[in-house]
Amino acid sequence: MNRLQYEKSPYLLQHKNNPVDWYPWGDEAFAKAKAESKPIFLSIGYATCHWCHVMEHESFEDDEIAALLNNAFINIKVDREERPDIDSTYMLVCQMLNGHGGWPLTIIMTPEKKPFFAATYLPKEARFNRIGLRQLIPGVLGMWKHEPAKVQKAVESIESGFAKSQEFESGVFPGTEAIDFAAAQLAQQYDDKHGGFGGAPKFPSPHNLMFLLRQWHHTRDDRFKIAVEQTLTEMRLGGIWDHVGLGFHRYSTDEKWLLPHFEKMLYDQALLMMAYTEGWQVCNNPLFEQTVSEIAQYVERELTHSHGGFYSAEDADTEGEEGKFYIWTENEIESLLSEDDALWLKKKLNFKEEGNFEDEATKQLTGANIPHLKKPLNKIDSIRFKEIRNTLFKARDNRTRPLLDDKILTDWNALMVVALAKAGAVFQNETYLETAEKAFQFLMDNLFDNDVLKHRYKDGSADINAFADDYAFMVWAGIELYEATFNSNYLVQAQTLNDAFIEHCWDNEAGGFYLTKDKTDQALGLQKQIFDGAIPSANSVGMLNLLRLGRITGDTKLEEMANKIGECFSSELIRSGSSITLAMCALQFVFHNAKEVIISEGEDDVKPITSVLQTTFNPQKVVVYRPRKEDAIFTLAPYIAALEPVNNQSSVYICTNYTCEFPITDVDALKESLNR
Repeated sequence: MNRLQYEKSPYLLQHKNNPVDWYPWGDEAFAKAKAESKPIFLSIGYATCHWCHVMEHESFEDDEIAALLNNAFINIKVDREERPDIDSTYMLVCQMLNGHGGWPLTIIMTPEKKPFFAATYLPKEARFNRIGLRQLIPGVLGMWKHEPAKVQKAVESIESGFAKSQEFESGVFPGTEAIDFAAAQLAQQYDDKHGGFGGAPKFPSPHNLMFLLRQWHHTRDDRFKIAVEQTLTEMRLGGIWDHVGLGFHRYSTDEKWLLPHFEKMLYDQALLMMAYTEGWQVCNNPLFEQTVSEIAQYVERELTHSHGGFYSAEDADTEGEEGKFYIWTENEIESLLSEDDALWLKKKLNFKEEGNFEDEATKQLTGANIPHLKKPLNKIDSIRFKEIRNTLFKARDNRTRPLLDDKILTDWNALMVVALAKAGAVFQNETYLETAEKAFQFLMDNLFDNDVLKHRYKDGSADINAFADDYAFMVWAGIELYEATFNSNYLVQAQTLNDAFIEHCWDNEAGGFYLTKDKTDQALGLQKQIFDGAIPSANSVGMLNLLRLGRITGDTKLEEMANKIGECFSSELIRSGSSITLAMCALQFVFHNAKEVIISEGEDDVKPITSVLQTTFNPQKVVVYRPRKEDAIFTLAPYIAALEPVNNQSSVYICTNYTCEFPITDVDALKESLNR
């Protein structure tokens, strides 16, 4: 075993028996590299990454390649999910040098952490114009020993490029034209045949859909609503959805949502649950409500820790094959079901005798099938499929299961809390809310102490100081829980977390949040991120959090900080808004008549009022609950003290553009006012 045997990361532990003399990222590895004057071979990946597995089996388990690596380098393994700061730095380098990135990420660098070579997956032997490790290693070793000037020149060029990437062109806070341009960009990219944006590979990008729903709400342009409804429907029917075990796979390798990369990530379940919840509010499509329920079932069954947190992911591979756990042959179906049920299922779920599952490398059909639908099942077919699905699920459960990545990450957990809180409020579902509250309490109890948040929980202990995403998403979770339960303790916690976020990540000079202010492992400099990836950026979410908290509490300093973020990233928001759609949601909040809604509790039943506010799609609002009894909310939002119920009857005060309407006590009048 190598040194990875002492780590907690499931990804690092996967490599503990490699003949490669792996080190975890840390002082020991860098000190040894300096002492022996060796370059560092840095390999970054994650536990459920298919091509990471391929590179391990092909090269890192090979004694000859391992010997070459051990002779030439000090070798370091990093779990990108544990250390997004390290991954972000070197992924940007890879994109600068190659025009693309991905995992596994391969970096060769100096003992001072300065990179001079970057690639993604590398085969053992050169093929298809891609250099192999057997050729690369001696070449790098020769350059390191005999051409140090060439190494230094590469380092300096990369340092210069990285520095420029962090020079944001600040300017005025973007206006409504940025919102409209982003919506037009997405409309242009929209695939009106299969849903989604662009061609293959196709990613869910739920935050794009949430932005378009808000744009539809403001403009009533049905293009946006149609695009969202079609995309949500096509994803749910396609192979990217696990029709037997529920939950979404990572993304589709084709444009039809048929052939997925099979790993299942917690953050995808969370963000898609949000999008389907809001999609149901707008479209009232029963398939969307069903999807929310089934995502919740999957997460509870497979990804929930006994104390309330959520595990990170399930692998794509079993027994060395991607998707093996999830695909079916016609013979298997026929052996499990009656002849009538087998014929029905194969037709409904579009099985083919030759299969519909292609081997990714050879592009040959394998005889296996990915279940998918052409159209939603009717009520009778749904009942029949549910019974058949139970049979298939039990049979599938006897297969070798994919690896469970059981580390608990603060940022991804917070996203799941947001999703459950939002769904709990919209569907008035107490189970969702209880699950969200239990998870949030787990995070606060185990990962937040003395105003310091931790990033990872594993085997009973929290470790790794939090990053901007952790803080931003936890604040978001606190706000959503408050608006779903009106328990002001969640608002207190959101404000406390936001204060810690500002302390640990805010740039006091230019504005915006750094990924981390800790310079220890930031060899090329501190980073700020604005572009949304698989998950929204911390600055996107942070800006919307500041706006919402500012409106809830009446603290204009928070809105000024949100304004500062918009100014810091002005050019990016104006030119590339379709790649920063969560920040576009923040701009929509600013410019699309955001409302502060204050519920002043009376002696009557306030539930009809809260239900309307929670179930109606009116995203440009914050809701504050003024209870009859003493409560922390009066300290957090002192302005609400004067907003008393009318004639002791529960009343709603709606304020827009710093002006409040007359209080409303009638539910129908409230609906009319919200829709106005």
